[in-house]
Amino acid sequence: MKILIHPSAQKAVDCVADLLAARLRNDPASVLGLATGGTMEAVYARLIAAHRAGQASFARATSFNLDEYVGLAPDHAGSYWRYMRQHLFDQVDIDPSRAHLPRGDAADPEAEAARYEAAIVAAGDIGFQLLGLGANGHIGFNEPTSSLASLTRIKTLTRSTREANARYYDRPEDVPHLAITMGIGTIMRAQEVVLLAYGAAKSRAVAALIEGPISAACPASILQMHRRATVVIDEAAAADLTLRAYYDEVHPKGGPAAI
Repeated sequence: MKILIHPSAQKAVDCVADLLAARLRNDPASVLGLATGGTMEAVYARLIAAHRAGQASFARATSFNLDEYVGLAPDHAGSYWRYMRQHLFDQVDIDPSRAHLPRGDAADPEAEAARYEAAIVAAGDIGFQLLGLGANGHIGFNEPTSSLASLTRIKTLTRSTREANARYYDRPEDVPHLAITMGIGTIMRAQEVVLLAYGAAKSRAVAALIEGPISAACPASILQMHRRATVVIDEAAAADLTLRAYYDEVHPKGGPAAI
């Protein structure tokens, strides 16, 4: 696992956007795994700027988002379909037919989850998976106690996750309790995983992810087993790391290193 600690949240965001843009330049037909939430808004803004500057094209890429709320249609104000169109898709050159999210309003959500998993497999699995990190250690909507070998399925969201996402709704009680999410096993099949976390509120989850035991209590900890995982964080999110001096030695100020 590569640990890149940046002096500020903005530097961490820039690093992640640069990694994704570089992936598109090196492999324009990449299969991208995309994430949502407040952490990703700045990343997508940076990618839009790169696209407008001619430094990133999504024209040949395919994307699969991590998750969607059960019961929400794509045009619902709180849906991740709406989020992705607002924050990325409508402002870059991605082919709408190759930008995929689960259908939250599917008549049979379990069948929709199985269909989505099959579509990811048919695309050759994810090439570059972008992840955020929940304060309780979740990735996607794989809450604590999720199977570390799980595939795309329906998950019940914890109260803390619903509260974290309540800002997107008029009333906290409007946040859905269920979501279709890529499984941890699905995520682990990706060729490359890049996780972004910043801020003091994520420091405990970051420490559990990087240095804690691999456990379903912190689903993100499974990334310790990934063959090509990069964790990009800022100073605040790195506050609880025990081996901080080593990470700084290998990647000073979050920069590149040979090993």
